[in-house]
Amino acid sequence: MKDALDSIPAEQSADQESFANRKLIRPTLTRAEQAHNDHGHNHAPAERRDRDRDRSAAPARKTAPSEQTNAENFYYLKQMQSKTPMVVVLRDGEEVHGYIEWYDKNCIKLNRAGSANLMIYKPAIKYMFKEGENGKK
Repeated sequence: MKDALDSIPAEQSADQESFANRKLIRPTLTRAEQAHNDHGHNHAPAERRDRDRDRSAAPARKTAPSEQTNAENFYYLKQMQSKTPMVVVLRDGEEVHGYIEWYDKNCIKLNRAGSANLMIYKPAIKYMFKEGENGKK
């Protein structure tokens, strides 16, 4: 029986050794928080509190990569909905007048009054502006 009790300290030392290798994360507390926590309040361990706070603060949806601002999509949608007359200046300097009917990743479709509609590849566009605005760059 005494042999069984002697084995307990050996197991505890193994647990203490693995516990010592653990990385503890302690939040930095202001003096007011330290005083509040020192008054005998029983809270969850700091590591668990931080993990729970991170989960509640993080949004459930994925965030878009920083290079995707959706500004281009917003601009095209706004001009399409209002059928704003646009001037599209191509890389060779040619100006094309019309309104944007639709767009995708690679091109836009420009409807023109009295002329054929055009599908223009985005790399061929130098810049565009609303008709009536000064678009010279």
